[in-house]
Amino acid sequence: MATQTDADGSTPSGRSGSGAWWVGVGIFLSRISGLVREVVFARYFGTSAVADVWRAALRTPNVLQNLLGEGTLSASFIPIYAEMVEEGRAEAAGRFAGAVLGLVMVTAFLSAAVGIALAPVVMPLMFSRWQPWQVELGVEVVRVLFVMTATLVVSAWALGVLNSHRRFLMSYAAPMAWNGALIAAMLYFGGVRDWELERLVVALAWGGVVGGVLQLLVQLPGVVSLLRGFRWSVDRRVEGVGEAIRNFVPVVAARGAVNLSGLVDVVLAGLLADGAIALLGYAQTLYLFPIALFGMSIAAAELPEMSRDRGRASEVLAARVRTALDRLGFLLVPTAFAFLLIGDAFVAMIFQGGRFGPSSTAATYAVLAGYTLGLPASAASRTLSSSFYALRDTATPARIAGLRVAISAVLGIALMFPLDRLSVGGPDDGLRLGAVGLALGAAVGAWVEYALLRSRLTARIGPHSPDAGRRVRRWVAGALAALVAVGAKLVLGSLVPEHAGWVVEVLPPASKWAALVLGLGTAALFGGAYLAAAQLLGVGVPLTSLLRRRR
Repeated sequence: MATQTDADGSTPSGRSGSGAWWVGVGIFLSRISGLVREVVFARYFGTSAVADVWRAALRTPNVLQNLLGEGTLSASFIPIYAEMVEEGRAEAAGRFAGAVLGLVMVTAFLSAAVGIALAPVVMPLMFSRWQPWQVELGVEVVRVLFVMTATLVVSAWALGVLNSHRRFLMSYAAPMAWNGALIAAMLYFGGVRDWELERLVVALAWGGVVGGVLQLLVQLPGVVSLLRGFRWSVDRRVEGVGEAIRNFVPVVAARGAVNLSGLVDVVLAGLLADGAIALLGYAQTLYLFPIALFGMSIAAAELPEMSRDRGRASEVLAARVRTALDRLGFLLVPTAFAFLLIGDAFVAMIFQGGRFGPSSTAATYAVLAGYTLGLPASAASRTLSSSFYALRDTATPARIAGLRVAISAVLGIALMFPLDRLSVGGPDDGLRLGAVGLALGAAVGAWVEYALLRSRLTARIGPHSPDAGRRVRRWVAGALAALVAVGAKLVLGSLVPEHAGWVVEVLPPASKWAALVLGLGTAALFGGAYLAAAQLLGVGVPLTSLLRRRR
């Protein structure tokens, strides 16, 4: 059978592989800038009560962004828009994009206005354990962030247009502008002006507003060059809008369930000892990095291609899903091992310093380990959900997401209070571990979601699992590399003085260089061991294959 090619002579899988590469590059750039933002944040705020206020205030309007933003628009907007573009109906696609933009803008800014009005009522109810000054500060910050969030929702529409035309790099690198604005605000007002934390966090919120505008502006030139027949409107009679709205509702339910889970975690963490919300934020920064870099890049690149393949045989879609899951496995298996076994070295290397001390490092590592137990499932579920969206089935992921949220919440509540009796650090500066219970609940919920999505998708398109033998050999390669990583950490040395090794004997334990050498050294040895073991076991990825995907 002849291999089907696109108009440019490339195969569909080649197109998606190249797309995943560019999505990965864009996400990598934005995530690295986000990591720098978190490093600066840790220096200024640590695990203080003000850090809790920022994390909670950011999460509240973030629900609106995730409900109306990237994931939801990708599921409801891209399949229809990409199909119109593929059929050569550029004028119809432009009118459809204009109507979606109008409806999204009206919804986003009206929702933000409601959030601003209700903030003084909702924040005290959500965080009843907070001191009065924390609640007052939280209200002020969350009001500013609602303005930022509405702008970021519009930015997500621009991302949808660019992705549909396979312009992945700019759309996914655009958040660098947002991160840059936040970093600049902290360095200027916290460093040059030396403002106290309460004033600094408000300045940080306004930096987010500026960053949201910049994130949208950097995408607009590319969007304008692609649209034909564009006309801003709120007309629901425009072709495609009705179907998009029908798809939008269950996707919002699914995204709402997931984001409600995240918001519930923050509210529950507010019932724990001070610092719990901040710990969740730092751990999620590392946990979500591979999900965004690997899971989102592959899922985002595959969605337009899956949408184009919707009318073909189920075997075509099954093969595409199989390839995507195999790529994810190669990347996520070592990531999970690394986070579990040398995650403390990563946390210390990235965050430790300033107001973020050794106790914060140990507690963040514990929360990260809890989340990591569900990492492979959570990332793979992105691709599986995209498969349903391409099939124009948004209801199935929504129902399964709701179940995931319920399981995560029940287990999280059951575990967080007993674990909050445990702490790391001294009696005065120690941090309690209740947040670990919330992370463990999320991990179990992620595996339940993954299993149900796989089962439902098998019923729709048939078997789509990567080869079982390859999966086993990949986990063996990860385990072998893990042994090397543990040995490397023992030789290079712990950052705890009583277990000092080579690094701490040469460099002072409090030195940032000690954390940097330990983190980079263990990571390099682990990565090299995994690549070598994967190659020997026949589950590696040839360099030539990676180079072909880049073109």
